[in-house]
Amino acid sequence: MKVKMNVQTAYHGDLLRAGKTYVVDKETAKRWIASKLAIRVEDNEK
Repeated sequence: MKVKMNVQTAYHGDLLRAGKTYVVDKETAKRWIASKLAIRVEDNEK
């Protein structure tokens, strides 16, 4: 699932920066969205 990060965090040894879009697994994305760490991005957006 594509998410846009609201905060900077480390994920599996990679640094995910705030404001950038990343693809993460669905369960992780759901937790981050619920915690307001990220927002969901539609697949057709950049």
